[in-house]
Amino acid sequence: MTGWNVRDIPDQGGRTAVVTGANSGIGYAAARELARRGAHVVLACRSTERGAVALERMRSEVPDGSAELMRLDLGDLNSVREFATTYGRVHDRLDLLLDNAGVMAVARGRTADGFETQFGTNHLGHFALTGLLLPTLLGTPGARVVTVSSTMHMRANIDLTDLNSERKYGRWLAYGRSKTANLLFTHELARRLAAGGSDVVAAAVHPGYAATNLQTAGPSAEGRKGVERFMRIGNRFLAQSAEAGALPTLYAATAPGVRPDSFIGPSFAMWRGAPGPSRRAPWTLDDRAGERLWAASERLTGVTYDALKA
Repeated sequence: MTGWNVRDIPDQGGRTAVVTGANSGIGYAAARELARRGAHVVLACRSTERGAVALERMRSEVPDGSAELMRLDLGDLNSVREFATTYGRVHDRLDLLLDNAGVMAVARGRTADGFETQFGTNHLGHFALTGLLLPTLLGTPGARVVTVSSTMHMRANIDLTDLNSERKYGRWLAYGRSKTANLLFTHELARRLAAGGSDVVAAAVHPGYAATNLQTAGPSAEGRKGVERFMRIGNRFLAQSAEAGALPTLYAATAPGVRPDSFIGPSFAMWRGAPGPSRRAPWTLDDRAGERLWAASERLTGVTYDALKA
């Protein structure tokens, strides 16, 4: 794995990938490199305007690539269902599902379905999307589900009695909880896939500190100019590029021998560098917590993984 980079991505010809949040940052970088290696890439974006700009950019950077744009708002379960239905009508295979999109440290808010914004978008939206696309994943040999978490998961375990942070809300606390949820989801999904005899690999990744608009979008939208400036300075002088931040995702999606429930990130102090195994909080490997979060997620979203009954 030492020194692994985009030149090591195996040929992806004949494969189809869905990348959420593919209009910018890590999502765009990952989608572009998959297209460069021959995959047909679906850019799943909340904003069709920004998605269209990204699609045109990709076509200019990878003229021989194959890509399309589909609208997906992970904060609206109706949008998630519409995406999955449309995808199923058009495509009969799904080799790579990259659950990448997310929001970070935003003010208290609610999704279209009434969930706390970060938990609802970062976890529940991807839980529903993966479940709705599961039959296609199971029918595609060698498929993988890669979920993007964060080192910030170490900031907070989930509170199974207060998943929507109704009793206590802190923007970074809620973000950390949502990223723990990403890892618990991967842990439980990997367990259920194995129990069902499936060869689908579920893995999780984090980008280290990568310069993307994730850091600045929240402060910008809220008019927190000082925080926005601070984040921009960090992105400029401390962070690695979005392209480097995408390497763990691309490794987990394409490298041979990736094991189920792996957690992959930058190898140097979990901050930057080539992808490698990453440390994770012990609570992200708690079987009972994974089962309880799974049951709550099915209840909240109405999406059940019928093909993977434990």
